[in-house]
Amino acid sequence: MKKDFHRKVLDNGMTVIFEKRDIPVVSVAFAVRNGGVNESVEEKGISHFIEHMLYKGTPTRDAKKIAEEIEKNGGVLNGFTGETVTAFWCKMPSKHLNIALEVLGDMVQNPLFDEKELEKERKVIFEEIKMNHDVPMRHVFHEIEKTLYEEPFSIGILGTYETMNFLDRKKMVEKFEKVYKPNNMILIVVGDSNFEEIVKFAEKNFKKGKGEVYLPKIKLKNESKIEKRKGIDQANLVFAFHVPVSTDKKNYAAQVLNTLMGVGLSSRLHYEIREKRNLAYAVTGDVDSSKDYAYSIVYVGTSKENVDEVKKLILEEFEKVANSLDEKELAEVKEQMIGNYQISMEDSQTQMINLLISEIHDNAKDFYEFEKNISEVKLEDVKDLARMKNYSFFALVPE
Repeated sequence: MKKDFHRKVLDNGMTVIFEKRDIPVVSVAFAVRNGGVNESVEEKGISHFIEHMLYKGTPTRDAKKIAEEIEKNGGVLNGFTGETVTAFWCKMPSKHLNIALEVLGDMVQNPLFDEKELEKERKVIFEEIKMNHDVPMRHVFHEIEKTLYEEPFSIGILGTYETMNFLDRKKMVEKFEKVYKPNNMILIVVGDSNFEEIVKFAEKNFKKGKGEVYLPKIKLKNESKIEKRKGIDQANLVFAFHVPVSTDKKNYAAQVLNTLMGVGLSSRLHYEIREKRNLAYAVTGDVDSSKDYAYSIVYVGTSKENVDEVKKLILEEFEKVANSLDEKELAEVKEQMIGNYQISMEDSQTQMINLLISEIHDNAKDFYEFEKNISEVKLEDVKDLARMKNYSFFALVPE
């Protein structure tokens, strides 16, 4: 699908990405190519902590002013930390693009890391850690990583109580100054704007700088665990397996397999587990992948007494795919994925994230090749992935 798309790596090292839209709205993000995967055991959670602190003020804007400049002009302000990226974004009327660029640009260059605010925000993150533990679905998604990977990658993006207590202002400033340099940064705008003006802003306001990104060795494993907890009525389980990261073909095949098995009401596992046997309400799948790691999961919420049966059904359905998936069903799944891809581009904010993630993987323009890449997925590639030799399993069940 052809789009009015531009991408340029500036002399200062920053990558600028733009997709033109005619609706008078812009979605804007500054992002760094750094996240949870780039942390040692001791500093786990530092990328997420820094993300929080960048909203707490600069020499010219306190936290209230940062929020007001965006929101009082009709915008929405937020951010996120992933395994491979940390991003600061807003969505607002396109006539206020300069405000968005100035505020976000100030945040990612001039954070104060105020000591009092840092200690206050540490408490906020402790509450976030508690929330993730107390919500069963979030907890099992976190725990399944522990069954797939060794430390440090298996430790969640939020970090632990120990690492969060270990991180002080000095460590955070050192990490920020090492990472938040133009060569590690991406400026992305989707909406009614002008590419040349965006480039001028980035060239004028960001001096050349070379940052470093640390990547610990990612060590794979497979385990199965069951955790019991009082006070819950439903069992939450996750089934997962590693996907080879050597080629993009495997990644696209994994996405096809995931859609076939666990995306939507027409997926195989939704039909077998919910519609046919009424064993669950929620049945879903996902693929988490980057240049350095990739895994696929299936999540089911069910009764404690049905855990073994659900696990058995998941394994049986993968075996059926490995043995009997045909070209007709493969074509139907591809059509589903291409349609979902087209729908995902409707909203500028979603498209901004789509392009950002594609850029983090390799190059934002590759996003527009999705239809072609999915169409080229071979039947045997999908069947081969379904013939998994090893898998991980985690279940949180009522005690």
